Amino acid sequence: MVQPINFIFRYLQNRSRIQVWLYERVNMQIEGCIIGFDEVMNFILDDAEESHSKTKSRIQLDRIMPKGDNITLLQSVSNQK
Repeated sequence: MVQPINFIFRYLQNRSRIQVWLYERVNMQIEGCIIGFDEVMNFILDDAEESHSKTKSRIQLDRIMPKGDNITLLQSVSNQK
C-alpha cells in the first residue's frame, strides 16, 4: 500500500492540479496546485478555485491554506478548466 504522504509529495513535485473535498461541504470543492504541506496535511494551494456543484459556479481564490482536519478527499484533476 502506498502511503498518502507519497501521493501528496508526488502532486507537489509534478505541480499537478488537485481537487480537495472538504468535510461536511458536499456541494463545494477546491482546486489548485500544492506548493507546500506539513505532517498534519495542512496545505498551501496556489491558483485555487472554489467550485460549487449545484450552481456550477467557480470563484477564484488565488493562494489559500486548507487545514488538514477539514480535508476529506484529494484527487488529481486534468489541467483543463
